[in-house]
Amino acid sequence: MLMRTDPFRELDRLAQQLMGPGTWSKPSAMPMDAYREGDEYVVAFDIPGVTADAIEIDVERNMLTVKAERRPAAKADDVQMELSERPLGVFSRQIVLADTLDTEHIQADYDAGVLTLRIPIAERAKPRKISIGVGSRHKEISG
Repeated sequence: MLMRTDPFRELDRLAQQLMGPGTWSKPSAMPMDAYREGDEYVVAFDIPGVTADAIEIDVERNMLTVKAERRPAAKADDVQMELSERPLGVFSRQIVLADTLDTEHIQADYDAGVLTLRIPIAERAKPRKISIGVGSRHKEISG
C-alpha cells in the first residue's frame, strides 16, 4: 500500500479528474522552458511517458504548435490499480515565434521525456557593422 505525504497532491488529482484528460479538441497544457543560447532559441517541453511517434510539431507562418498524446499502458486482466496520478490524454502548447527566428531550420530532439527544439536566429537579426560614407571617408559603427 502506498502512503501519501503531500496533502495538496490529492487536490491536484481531484482537479485533474474534474477537468478530465486532454482531448484533441481541448488539450491540456504542457510545461516548458524557453531561452536563448548563443545563436539559437531553445524551447524544452516536459512530456514524460510519451513515445516519439505520439508527438506532432507544426509551424505555420510564425505559430509553433506542439501536440503529444500519453496513452494508457496495457495492463493484464488481473491487475488492480491502487493509485493513478499520472495524467493521460492529449497535451498541447502554441508559441508565437518572432520574425527574427529561422523556422525553416528547426531541429527537434526527444530524450528522457524532454522534447527540445532548437531554432536558429535568422542572419538578418544578428548584430552587424554598418559603414557610413561621408564624402570620401567611411566610418564604421558597430550595432
